[in-house]
Amino acid sequence: MRKRFGAAVLGLGVICASVLSTSSASSHGRTVSPTSRQEYCARGTVTGCGDIQYEPQSVEGPKGFPAAGPADGTICAGGLSRFAQLDDPRGGAWPTTRLTSGQSYTFTWQLTANHSTTDFRYYITKNGWNGTKKLTRADLDPAPFLTVPFNGAQPPMTVTHSGTIPSGKTGRHLILGVWTIADTGNAFYSCSDVQF
Repeated sequence: MRKRFGAAVLGLGVICASVLSTSSASSHGRTVSPTSRQEYCARGTVTGCGDIQYEPQSVEGPKGFPAAGPADGTICAGGLSRFAQLDDPRGGAWPTTRLTSGQSYTFTWQLTANHSTTDFRYYITKNGWNGTKKLTRADLDPAPFLTVPFNGAQPPMTVTHSGTIPSGKTGRHLILGVWTIADTGNAFYSCSDVQF
């Protein structure tokens, strides 16, 4: 009887651990086009990334950006200190995706699980942005240049959005993608370095 009870408890513990680890790693995502900092780390293009190289989909922080959300200087890591390497400007040496100002572009997110979604929003830095310093709200144009509402629907595992890159952008910039979740207090943050 004791052996059966012990085996049942052990089995239940394994099942619970499996369910918890699956759910905590499930509803996540990051931008793959333009290539995000976490994607570069996952691919091994950029090294010295810490935990994010194993969990590029896990940059989940408080929602409500820009009024709320991660503090200035911690935006690219979603306010998570374990992913602080994403906030490190690396002297402006992050690889970039080449874009053309004023033209249409297809943004792509890769999800590891879909989630009830409020919207996806895209922000871009102001002309003259200093890519050698950590990102702050003051560095970004105040309004998103693209908002894609989902009204609580779940996006597909690969979700794309077409939008026009703001005109008049030159040089190096950063695009911040924010995926706001409808049924939790969180959002996912993804920073992509670009060159016009």
